[in-house]
Amino acid sequence: MIDEADEAAGRAAQERARHAAAAAQAQAAAALRARDGVSQQSDASVIERERAGAYAGLATRALAYSIDLVLINLAAVVAGVAVALVASVVHRLPDGLRTALTVALAAAYVVWLVGYFAFFWSTTGQTPGCRVMHIRVVDASGRGTIGVGRGIVRFAGIVLATIPLLAGFVIMLWDPRRRCLQDRIARTVVVHAQPRAVVRRAPELR
Repeated sequence: MIDEADEAAGRAAQERARHAAAAAQAQAAAALRARDGVSQQSDASVIERERAGAYAGLATRALAYSIDLVLINLAAVVAGVAVALVASVVHRLPDGLRTALTVALAAAYVVWLVGYFAFFWSTTGQTPGCRVMHIRVVDASGRGTIGVGRGIVRFAGIVLATIPLLAGFVIMLWDPRRRCLQDRIARTVVVHAQPRAVVRRAPELR
């Protein structure tokens, strides 16, 4: 009887040990899943913050625009001087012809201004100013460059952004993707041409 009781007690002890081991394994697996979940959320948060650094800031974009405007106006001045030299050869132009020439030059300047930006945005996404500052205009959904039509719409957005005391540009300071009014209208973002590398850190082992 004593041997049977000892044997039964031994079996019961082994059963409790197996249950305890199974419970410990389940708790360890749950803790690992919870830690992985926190790690993934943390990694996603870090990646999002680092990815946000790929969007160009206000100062960088302003410098790029300034460079472009200098180039545009320099070309316009050269063309204007050439036209003035030609006009100086022809003496006593009629007033109507002089007015028509002035209107044609103004229209040509507008076409040159809009075409300059629309052409570069729709091809490489980089105007010469953007290339100097290493930034690029791309589709907001990540599909590459935009078309000529959207380039014209984006330029119109720039004009609208300047009207309320440049408020259309300043709103980028509160936008997580640093979008100005023209970016919202044309569905674009301005990113660094050489994005910062995202470094993933391996979770610490404890």
